[in-house]
Amino acid sequence: MRWSRLYVPTLRQDPADADAVSHRLLLRAGYVRQLMAGHYTLLPLAVRVRTKIVDIIREEMSRIGAQEFSLPAMHPAEIWQKTGRWDVMGDEMFRLRDRKGADIALGMTHEEIFTTLALELRSYRDLPQMWYQFQTKFRDEPRPKSGLIRVREFTMKDAYSFDVDATGLDTAFDAQQAAYVRIFERLGIPAVAVQASSGSMGGSASVEFMCPSTAGEDLIVRCPSCGYAANVEKATSRVEAAADEAGPDAPEQFPTPGVRTIADLADGFGAPADRQIKTLVYLLDDELTLVLMRGDHGLVEQKLLDATGARSVRPAHPEEIREALGALPGSLGAVGVSGPRIVADEALRGRRNMFTGANVDEVHLRGVDVSRDIAVGSWADLREVVAGEPCANCGTGLEVLRTIEVGHIFKLGYKYSEALDLTVLGADGTRVTPIMGSYGIGVERALAAAVETHHDDAGIVWPVSIAPFAVAVVVVGKDEETVAAAERLYAELQAAGVDVILDDRAERPGVKFADVELIGIPFRVTVGSRGVKAGALELTHRATRETESVPLDAVSARVRELVNQ
Repeated sequence: MRWSRLYVPTLRQDPADADAVSHRLLLRAGYVRQLMAGHYTLLPLAVRVRTKIVDIIREEMSRIGAQEFSLPAMHPAEIWQKTGRWDVMGDEMFRLRDRKGADIALGMTHEEIFTTLALELRSYRDLPQMWYQFQTKFRDEPRPKSGLIRVREFTMKDAYSFDVDATGLDTAFDAQQAAYVRIFERLGIPAVAVQASSGSMGGSASVEFMCPSTAGEDLIVRCPSCGYAANVEKATSRVEAAADEAGPDAPEQFPTPGVRTIADLADGFGAPADRQIKTLVYLLDDELTLVLMRGDHGLVEQKLLDATGARSVRPAHPEEIREALGALPGSLGAVGVSGPRIVADEALRGRRNMFTGANVDEVHLRGVDVSRDIAVGSWADLREVVAGEPCANCGTGLEVLRTIEVGHIFKLGYKYSEALDLTVLGADGTRVTPIMGSYGIGVERALAAAVETHHDDAGIVWPVSIAPFAVAVVVVGKDEETVAAAERLYAELQAAGVDVILDDRAERPGVKFADVELIGIPFRVTVGSRGVKAGALELTHRATRETESVPLDAVSARVRELVNQ
C-alpha cells in the first residue's frame, strides 16, 4: 500500500469529547469516526486491524474444531419469548415491528437462534458440536462512552457448544478457555481470567477475560499471592469474626433526630458502622424485599439476583417504603417485620448487640440480636469486596483493579435446550436434552483494549500481530537514487509477504515520522539520500524508539526477522 493512496485523516489535536485513551488515539490516528452516540465507522486502518483480530480468533476456533456460521442479526420475538428473555433483556434490546405488525429484535446475542438450528440434530452420534460466527450485535446502551469500549453496535465472535452430557460440556468449556488464553496472548492483550456471574445468560460456571485499564467499567478482585481472581459481582473475601458483647434482653428504642445515614448514627450516637444493620428495600420481580447489610458494607445487586434467582431488581420508591414499613430511609429496620421477604448478608449471621432503624422516623434501636429479633428468610454473600480485605483462600490482602471485559465464557446448562425443546436420541433409545455452552469475544472492544494497553505519548504502539502494517518505508529524499532504493525495498518486502506501507507523500520528514508513530506501525525504515549513499539505512523500533543502522542489502532480511519474532 502507498500512503499517498491511503485514506488516513489524522488529527493534530485531541478531540474534546474523547474520554478514554483508545477513543482519543483511534480518532486522532484516523482509525474511526463517530456517526452518532455508540455507533462508529471503521476507516481503512481499523478494518485492517479488525481483520487481523478476526483471523487470529478464527484460527484458534478452527484449532479446537469449531465450525463457522453466519446467522441473521434480526430475530423474531417468538424465539426470545420462549426462553423468557424477551422481557428480561428490557430496554437494552432494540425492538421493532415489520409492516405486518410482527415483533422483531435486533440480536444482542444468539443463544436462541443457534439452539433453533440445533433442532435438526437427531442423535447422540451428531454430538458434540461446536459452532461459532462473527456477527453484528445491538444493545441499546443508555450511556455509550469511551469510543469502542461501550457502544450500541459491535461485532461479536460468539460460539456455542452442544454436548450429550456434562462431561462433554466440561471438555468443550476447557477447550474454549485454552483457546481464549492463546487468542489474547496473540493479540497482545494481558487478559486476566476471573470467576464471574452468568447474569441473564443463565447457567453455572462463568469466566470473564478482563484487561486492566483505567477506561474499564468492571472491577475485578485479585489475590497477588495465590492467583484467585473474580469479578466484583462474584468475589468473596474473608470476614473476621466479630466479638460482640452481650446486649439487653430485648432491643431498646432511642431518639435519633436528624439521622439520615450510617455516618450520622456513628458520629452522633456511638454506633460504629460495623455494628449497624443497614436495611435496604428492593423489589425483586415486583416482590418487596428487605436486604440487610452490615453498615460498612456495600451491596452488589448482581449477587442479590444470583442468590435469590430473581430476574429483575430495582430499589423501592420512597412511597413504597413508607407504605410497607411506616418510615423513610434513614430509620428503617427489620426487627419485628413479618410481611416482606428478608434476605441478609452472611456477615450479619450470629451478630448481637447491634444498631438498626426502628421503622419510626428519627428513631433507632440498640441491642439487636439478629437471630433473636429478625426473621431472616435466607442468607447469602451479598457484599462488595474492597481492596485490602484478606483473600478467602490464603489471607493475603486483595487487589481491586478496573478492567475492560474482552471475553466471557459460560456453561449454559439446559436453559435454552429445554426452553426450545431440543432433544436427540440417546444411546439407550430414550430422548436426551443436549447441554450447552456459550463463548463470546467483542472484536472492536478487543481492538480498543489493545490500544489501551499499548500506547505512549506519541500515539499507538501496536503489537506486530495486529498492526495495520508491520513496517513503514519512509522516503525522505526526492533524488532518483533514493526513490529507487525505497521502491526496491518496498517491492522486496511485499514479495516476502511482509505487510508494508510506502510513505511516498510530499511531506516533511518530521510530519511523516510523527504520523508513523501516531498510527503505531511497529517498524520504520528511513530511506534518505545520505543513508543510500553510505549503504546503510535507519531501522526504528516503535515500541522502544531505538534505531539501528542496517546495511542496505540486509534491510529486507532484518525486517522479516523482526516481524517473524
